[in-house]
Amino acid sequence: MRPQSSCGPIINMFDNLSEKLQRVFKNLRGEGKLTAENMEAALREIRVALLEADVHFRVVKQLMESIKEKAMGQEVLTSLTPAQQVTKIVREELVKILGTHQSKLRTANEPPTVVMLVGLQGSGKTTSTGKLARWCSKNGHSPIMVSVDVYRPAARHQLAVIARDLKLPIYAGAEGESKPLELARGARREAMQTGRDMVLVDTAGRLHIDDDLMVELQELKESLHPTEILFVADAMTGQDAVKSADEFHKRLGITGIVLTKMDGDARGGAALSIRQVTGQPLKFAGIGEKYDALEPFHPERVASRILGMGDVLSLIEKVEQNIDQKQAEQMQRKLLEDDFTLADFRDQMKQLSKLGSLESLLGMMPQVGPFKELKNAKVDEKEMLRVVAIIDSMTPHERANHMVINGGRRRRIAKGSGTTVQEVNSLLKQYAQARKMMKSLSGGLLGGKMGGKMGGALGRQLAKMKMPGAPWN
Repeated sequence: MRPQSSCGPIINMFDNLSEKLQRVFKNLRGEGKLTAENMEAALREIRVALLEADVHFRVVKQLMESIKEKAMGQEVLTSLTPAQQVTKIVREELVKILGTHQSKLRTANEPPTVVMLVGLQGSGKTTSTGKLARWCSKNGHSPIMVSVDVYRPAARHQLAVIARDLKLPIYAGAEGESKPLELARGARREAMQTGRDMVLVDTAGRLHIDDDLMVELQELKESLHPTEILFVADAMTGQDAVKSADEFHKRLGITGIVLTKMDGDARGGAALSIRQVTGQPLKFAGIGEKYDALEPFHPERVASRILGMGDVLSLIEKVEQNIDQKQAEQMQRKLLEDDFTLADFRDQMKQLSKLGSLESLLGMMPQVGPFKELKNAKVDEKEMLRVVAIIDSMTPHERANHMVINGGRRRRIAKGSGTTVQEVNSLLKQYAQARKMMKSLSGGLLGGKMGGKMGGALGRQLAKMKMPGAPWN
């Protein structure tokens, strides 16, 4: 199942690259002494890994020159931890390629801020417009959307449906407004009259770049004076996305990039190339089909995840945004007092569902230590629904004391929840294991801020996974 949501599933795109780079670093750690020869061999492997990930050859060349210059220095070769030094250098250079720091969405000095979304047909502009509107509304703005794709009625209808689902306004056009420029101006006028501070313009696309398309976009730009022109690129198309972005920038002057479908199985080269080739920052990443599956792009976090270091900052942010603080503290107390019941288990499942895809959460964990096998976990999202159904079919007494659930009760619970006795047995086994794991996670392993909030939610998530060798399988 594809993950739906903070730089979470982005790592899917970089799986192969990440594995190859981690293998290079592991080989370096295995060397008794680091020499210029085995360092050269490691750098060759890094170069091949980047090229196989479909990173633009010019970007690879520049990246390797920078890495080699630093990695072949005497300080690294004589270091007591050369593999760590090389890892640090590669991470720093990846961050530079990806953009050094997060590039935030700019706003106009005087509202409304106009944001044009441009790109080829099929890149995900319309969906991204809706996702961006939702993100803006969740971050202190009041957006209005407008589709100026007058050539494809389905596109305008699609945005109208998205607006209805999100309960956000859309400008449908006044009588006599049938041209892109008229619709865009009308939307801006509507925003000013209704106090909306942001206008998101979903523009038309083509199957390929042509002069008519560019003339239309240039006219919109000259009339609307947009603060942002975001190029929407399909990450699955690899270097084609990079070439299109470069061409749009040369002819239109884009200010940023939204890379969609980063939860896919592409090789990741577009993400590592597009900023360097165009000179414009990656601002957002589309990581799933749901409306909340759009995230600000954090270069340093993505670089860390490519190298298997995880993205705990994004994980903490996601938990803080979605998990109720009081409930989390209450759950931690129950765990420490060994008072964690099946009803609590069910409530935590419901809380956890607010965090999005479990696979996306796993991708944020460091691929080291006790979490090194998480990347191999296979998560059945429907399992959570089955868990809730089974526990709902229990009596309050059974939820409070699972030890009373004998064979007859298990058959009744299975019948009431539309499941099997084997599934009820499996749940009870998982619950018992989760209690043990959560007590350790809540009390010590995650600790502090993470322990209080994650001890309840993340741990139950781990207990639901089908990890190779896990005790509850």
